[in-house]
This record gives sequence, structure tokens and C-alpha cells, in this order.
Amino acid sequence: MSGWLLALHSSTETLGIALVGAEAPMQEARVICRSLGRALTNELVISLQQLLPADQWADISRLAVATGPGGFTGTRLTVVLARTLAQQLGAPLHGVSSFALMAPRLRKQLPKPQRDKPFSIVQTLPRRGKVAGRYRIANTEVEELESPRLLSNGDQPAPAVAMAVDVPADVLQLLRCCHECHQRDLPGPWDSVLPIYPTSPVGPV
Repeated sequence: MSGWLLALHSSTETLGIALVGAEAPMQEARVICRSLGRALTNELVISLQQLLPADQWADISRLAVATGPGGFTGTRLTVVLARTLAQQLGAPLHGVSSFALMAPRLRKQLPKPQRDKPFSIVQTLPRRGKVAGRYRIANTEVEELESPRLLSNGDQPAPAVAMAVDVPADVLQLLRCCHECHQRDLPGPWDSVLPIYPTSPVGPV
């Protein structure tokens, strides 16, 4: 049960990577966030090596990756890297949507009587409509009732909050999910982790 827990998030132009020892408390987590944009293709592995040198990758015990929705290329890059590492290392991998990672902090925008009830997170895409996922939070556990999807015309879920990016906070939330899965020794098959890109005609990796 020793080794490293690694979280990768690149659903926006900012890359977030978080790392903690498998037996260490979350307070010891290390995080780097870099605004890379299109440079992500060349800088992803370099950024990971800055946080965890390549000669220690064999010590990765479990991974988690943000699956989107978000930028098409950026999301796929970290999903492919996470799947490759998990497959080669025989390590569990967990995919979590970027909206599910936002849910704990965004629900604070709701009136208190509604915070324990299902709510939606909505993102408006210029010229492409709206994408929404639906969530319920009991204590600290996030349940994704409906994964992010492109809404039909006229579909207005309620209550709803607008998607808001905070990569440093969200990659830490992703690492917490990874940490909890590790503590519970949950399975994490790498081949079931796929990017979410509701408006893309391109199939999964």
C-alpha cells in the first residue's frame, strides 16, 4: 500500500498535477499548476517530472484523472498519459468528471435549503449550446446523477449553478478522491476511463 498517489487535470488551458504519499495525510500533498494552453503537448511530461522524477514513476500506486468536459486535446492528453501509466504499472486508475470535482465548492452558491438536494452544473458554449451534469452531495461524498451532456434546446435544469474553473482546488479534490479510493482499496480498471467531450464528433481514445 506504499508509493505515490497521482492526480492529473488538464480540462482547461491550465495543467494541474497533485501528488501525495499513499500513506501520508492529504496535508502533505504537493501541487503544481501551469497555464500552458497549446504548449501542453510538449510540457505535460516535463511538468510531471518536475513534481515526480521519472525514475520514481514505478512507485506510483494509484492514479486519478479529470475526464472533462473541457478542451478536447488537453483532456485527451492527460487521459492517455494516465491510462498508459496505469496499464504499464498495473496501478488502479479513476476517472472523475471536471464538473464532479467542482460540485463541492459550487454548491455553496445555492440557498442552504437546496444544498442537500440534486443540482446541475451548466456550462454555456459559444455557438454550441449548453453542457450540464447533475449532482447530489451527502456529507462529503459526491454522487454524479447524470454525467455532463449537451442539453437539448429548451432544457433548463434547476436548480443550477454556472461552471467555474479553479484548477488548484479541483486537482486537490481529484487527489482526495484518489486518496479515498486507495484507503478503501477500490478497483480502478484503466480501460474504462474515457474523456468526456459532449460536442465532439470524434470517438473515445
